[in-house]
This record gives sequence, structure tokens and C-alpha cells, in this order.
Amino acid sequence: MMAEMGIYNEEMVKAGVLLSAEGLQSSAKGARIQITKGKRTVVDGPFAETKELIAGFWLIQVNSRQEAIDWALRAPAPHGEGVDTNIEVRQVGELEDLGPDLPQKIREQEERLRAELAKKK
Repeated sequence: MMAEMGIYNEEMVKAGVLLSAEGLQSSAKGARIQITKGKRTVVDGPFAETKELIAGFWLIQVNSRQEAIDWALRAPAPHGEGVDTNIEVRQVGELEDLGPDLPQKIREQEERLRAELAKKK
């Protein structure tokens, strides 16, 4: 599986679409923060609903939703072809997605933070 993932990742790098690809450690090493009526509670892993857990991700930059789907269709099955698996395709939210009603103060703060993060790369 790791060899197949490596080949797939190389294809995305060569195509210039891969921004990041990471596997995530077991939920046994994780924690969730539950917020109920304003109160925050820490729940340590492991988490029972393993079928709902994200095991890793690819962050790609493409020109369309369909192009992202096309790449996802080519991804190796993480647990082998005989094991049911889901690969979810979602778009990263951008400042522009919040629309013109976003207060200017918030827009400027977001732009400043993104500029600071870009300096650290």
C-alpha cells in the first residue's frame, strides 16, 4: 500500500497539484473537544466510530471540483481493494467564500494572518 501511495503522490507532484499529503496517527493517541451549552470537555481516544475517522489526507490545488474527483478516483485503496473505504472530496474554504458581507476588519485580519503564515514557509 505504501508503495502505491508513493507512486500516486509522485504523480500528483509531477502534475503540480499536490500541496500536502499526510497520514494521521491512531485515534488512540488523539483527543476530541466536545462543546455542549458552552462548556468544553476533553474526551481522550480511541474513538468507537472508527468508520467515521479520517486516517489521512491529500491537499491538492486544481482548477475544478471535477478535476479533484478525477484525482480521487485514481487514489489507491488505503486498506486494499477488498476493503470498503471512502475518500471524501471537499473544497478548502477561502476568504472570498464568505461573501461581500464579511466585515472589513475581519477581512483585513485574515489577510494579515495569511501573510504572516506565508512568511514562515
